[in-house]
Amino acid sequence: MELKKQFDHIFSDVRYDIKALIGHGSFSRVVRVEHRATRQPFAIKMMELLAPEACEVCASEMAVLQRVRHLNVIQMIEVFQFPQRVYMVLELATGGELLDRVISRGHFTERDATQALRMVLAGVGYLHNLGITHRDLKPENLLYYHPGADSRLLVTDFGLATCGGAATGSRPTDAKADNTGPLRTTCGTLEFMAPEVLLRKPYSSSVDMWALGVITYVVLSGSLPFEDDSRTQLYRSIVTGKYRFYKDPWSSVSSLAKDFIQRLLLLDPASRLTADQAVDHPWVVTMAASSSTRDLHRSISQNLRQRMSRSSMRCPSRSTSF
Repeated sequence: MELKKQFDHIFSDVRYDIKALIGHGSFSRVVRVEHRATRQPFAIKMMELLAPEACEVCASEMAVLQRVRHLNVIQMIEVFQFPQRVYMVLELATGGELLDRVISRGHFTERDATQALRMVLAGVGYLHNLGITHRDLKPENLLYYHPGADSRLLVTDFGLATCGGAATGSRPTDAKADNTGPLRTTCGTLEFMAPEVLLRKPYSSSVDMWALGVITYVVLSGSLPFEDDSRTQLYRSIVTGKYRFYKDPWSSVSSLAKDFIQRLLLLDPASRLTADQAVDHPWVVTMAASSSTRDLHRSISQNLRQRMSRSSMRCPSRSTSF
């Protein structure tokens, strides 16, 4: 009720009705709203600017969202700025997270996987061509716009994104201030972090492609390629790039799909596929057209349930800068 009063006070003279709180983060809260004239739903993200880190995150996110306009990237409709708060009006994605959709389908093949990945790659390729590196790609940040089977898939959550580091082979830059320093900040979600990030080396947008390799592995199996209860051992497996295709359903997954993952989970960032190259990989091209009909759903669901059970018994991974 207090939050609604706060939002109603700010938006009493504008065009949105506050409906419900739908999420919150370290420096932000997100509410579902309706446009008073059209009744179209949106999300409003309120960011508190009391801490310097919050100001930094807000500035970074706004710098990205004000530049992007793509069907597979979340859109910022408008923004209201005040001395201690910023309110960003965003598209409201109601179709759920990528893995939730995988489970709810009841039937999932490599063709389904490539159809989702083509949308993700379209969004990520667009961002990289603009010089934007996301730095926290993971299934939780890939949301369907609506529940229908024809929904577009959106890249969301740009709190750790930067307008630098996109050109592989060029000196990566960080957009926090003057776009001059190399990308060095260790940030993201551990299981999806590229080795060079953990090793605190300068890095580029190829870190997003590593994350897409991890995402593809998860989508096809319900398991993570790099996972260990020991944080030290997890670090070691990531920086050495050691993973395996074992247990179900990998025996039923095509060699082309495995090749796609292997070309993303490379220790040398310059050798990884770019987003534009990944779209043209034979697995993505052929599977999207006429794919394998092997149903991977049962194994994926079982592995996801086991992973969630393990996660509930220990501290969950979080997006972070440190």
